[in-house]
Amino acid sequence: MTTIKLHNTKTRQKEVFEPLDPQNVRMYVCGPTVYDRAHLGNARPVVVFDILFRLLRKVYGADHVTYARNFTDVDDKINARAAESGRPIGDITAETTQWFLDDMGELGALEPTHMPRATQYIPQMVAMIEDLIGKGHAYAAEGHVLFSVESWPQGYGKLSGRSIDDMIAGARVEVAPYKKNPMDFVLWKPSSDDLPGWDSPWGRGRPGWHIECSAMSLDLLGESFDIHGGGNDLMFPHHENEVAQSCCAHGEDSFAQVWMHNEMLQVEGKKMSKSLGNFFTVRDLLDQGYPGEVIRMVFLSTHYRKPMDWTDKKAREAQATLRKWRALTAGIEPAPNAAAAVLEALSDDLNTAGAVAELHKLATSGDAAELLASARMMGLLTDELGGWAAGPDVDLSEFEAQLFAARQAAMESKDFAEVDRLKTAFVDAGLEVRMSKTGVELVPGPDFDADKLEEL
Repeated sequence: MTTIKLHNTKTRQKEVFEPLDPQNVRMYVCGPTVYDRAHLGNARPVVVFDILFRLLRKVYGADHVTYARNFTDVDDKINARAAESGRPIGDITAETTQWFLDDMGELGALEPTHMPRATQYIPQMVAMIEDLIGKGHAYAAEGHVLFSVESWPQGYGKLSGRSIDDMIAGARVEVAPYKKNPMDFVLWKPSSDDLPGWDSPWGRGRPGWHIECSAMSLDLLGESFDIHGGGNDLMFPHHENEVAQSCCAHGEDSFAQVWMHNEMLQVEGKKMSKSLGNFFTVRDLLDQGYPGEVIRMVFLSTHYRKPMDWTDKKAREAQATLRKWRALTAGIEPAPNAAAAVLEALSDDLNTAGAVAELHKLATSGDAAELLASARMMGLLTDELGGWAAGPDVDLSEFEAQLFAARQAAMESKDFAEVDRLKTAFVDAGLEVRMSKTGVELVPGPDFDADKLEEL
């Protein structure tokens, strides 16, 4: 069997992955808070852990892998959006949940085995909170229930590598008179009449953010499971608090055995932010003409534990590569298995950049069947994502011959004015111009406009 190695945040090292039960490999990934469109950064963990899901299914069998990714559909951001818009909260969360699924589907992400909504698991959350109170790890105060960080001093902070004193000094914690310790975090909070709320032993209220994932993963995957994933921005406090709750409820060695965190995303070398004008949702890019398969390819070209820089140049290069690969594999059947080198790269802590490099080698060698099988294992070159690559129904061979002839003439006369004129016109029409000693290739980009070629 293929050996998978994964970097475990908990131990700070790469380890051989050994599932608790090879017949039931279990993974949980923190999903979105559904109040708006998913931005580009939200999509990175989706694609990263989709690759891991595919790899686990390949190695252990599709029927032996369970993947849960939640939707947080009770949150103050959702409440604020409802207040601003005047729309019912249920309508907002239903709409934005479907937006998320549609957009991630266009990136080629498989749907997880389970996609729990937080509001469907309120009784489980209440039960877990009661258990924590009974074991002395939580306390009720003024309609709130809080986890007592001091009740688990030997474990709190290990995941993120911080001491409690460091966390108090560096964290923006809510100062409240009902807290015994500034680091104590909310498990349950009261709700006013205009906010979502559920009956509980502590009055009408709603859960804190952190308890949601602990309760849902317990219900769907059990007290102990194999992998917990998410962006590294969730490591503290969200994941740290999940560990504390779950281990205090079920034992030191319970909960996730392997923790994986992807790095953040940048745009053209800068942190994505609305103030810089470089903030994009996935839908923004799709509407601008970037195919979902191209977005996926750009993501996979960087290792998940490195910051990923989205650039227009990378997107155009990915689009050109995918168009070439689709032409190479058109009309053929994929090989029975992915190339060993591709599987080896992915098994080495999801080295997607290395796997993409192996795909390039397969394309260069002309092994189209193995290229197709390997790419499809990574969610590329699938039939579902291929509509964009058919491109405009325009024969560009005449224009390619025209430019090549002009270039040949210019090599004799040393006058490249006509070559420059044609190249400028082709680029203006949205074509990428590739010239070599043996010929010219014109590759349509996302903004290709065939009407601009008529004057030529």
